[in-house]
Amino acid sequence: QVQLVESGGGLVQPGGSLRLSCAASGTMLGINTMGWFRQAPGKEREFVGRISQIGGTIRYADSVAGRFTISRDNAKNTVILQMNSLKPEDTAVYYCNARSFGGGIDYWSKGTLVTVSS
Repeated sequence: QVQLVESGGGLVQPGGSLRLSCAASGTMLGINTMGWFRQAPGKEREFVGRISQIGGTIRYADSVAGRFTISRDNAKNTVILQMNSLKPEDTAVYYCNARSFGGGIDYWSKGTLVTVSS
């Protein structure tokens, strides 16, 4: 079992920045990637970005590439999502995710609300 606890989020003006952090605990063996998804009101949950535990390969959704940055601290089992140049369309509940090798198991955080508004 893996437990994910995130912090950060809140209200920010367009063009501003926010930082989300996700701390993982439990058995990390078998976890292939950690990353972030988001769900805007009335929409389905969508992929934001992820980093592989081995090798550190990073992938981003086209909608956030160049603005969001994922990093990790393996010693602390923590993944960071740095969000810059935020837009109103980035408003959503953001979820931290840990996915097993083969994608058979997903672990989720409770979610944190990010609101981009003037």
